[in-house]
Amino acid sequence: AADPAVISPQDPTLLIGSSLTATCTVSADFHLRAEDLYWTLNGRRLPAASYAALGPTTLSVALARLNGSKQQSGDNLVCHSRDGGILAGSCLYVGLPPEKPVNISCWSKNMKDLTCKWAPGTEGETFLHTNYTLKYKLRWYGRDNTCQEYHTAGPYSCHIPKDLALFTPYEIWVEASNRLGVAVSDVVMLDILDVVTTDPPADVHVSRVGDLEDQLSVRWSSPPALKDFLFQAKYQIQYRVEDSSEWKV
Repeated sequence: AADPAVISPQDPTLLIGSSLTATCTVSADFHLRAEDLYWTLNGRRLPAASYAALGPTTLSVALARLNGSKQQSGDNLVCHSRDGGILAGSCLYVGLPPEKPVNISCWSKNMKDLTCKWAPGTEGETFLHTNYTLKYKLRWYGRDNTCQEYHTAGPYSCHIPKDLALFTPYEIWVEASNRLGVAVSDVVMLDILDVVTTDPPADVHVSRVGDLEDQLSVRWSSPPALKDFLFQAKYQIQYRVEDSSEWKV
């Protein structure tokens, strides 16, 4: 069967504050005229003062100074027949282009991986879903690579598990995109060796040395991530008398 009506535009994406005129044209097979039609936006009937008949079977509606979409799936603009039947519909996406991501920071657990996190721009994804892509490359001669494991350390993070080079700085940046555009962060440069952040030593045990009251033995296990560490890890023991604020090393 033929579609009862055609609505235009089909899938508009607009900036907050924009205006839009949409038209609904009914197939002649349905014997409906422009005066038999009305419009709703998110289920609410739009005032007749915003309508204009552009022909015997075509009714337009003018939407002025649109607010941001109330839902990530868009706002539903629907053309109805007099009895409430749905003839056609379209999704409006109204919002803001993304702002550039900020505050990129990265760390490595074992010099073989890298985890980075960032913060979004203030309003860039308030109304429209925004995708984030972390990219990286060797500074002087590398090709662009894209991180694949997102949300590993929070909503704005990505983990690069392997195949990283040592002794060569990387350039790292984040691209934010939505239906209204793309924004790119500032580029961060780092060497993996400068951002190694190990897990703390595990299984720390303290015991007295024989019957001596002024000596203690301290034992611990190396963090698992350092099992195949390229360099020898260094450990520092800090201690203080209970209730004292002065640490000794």
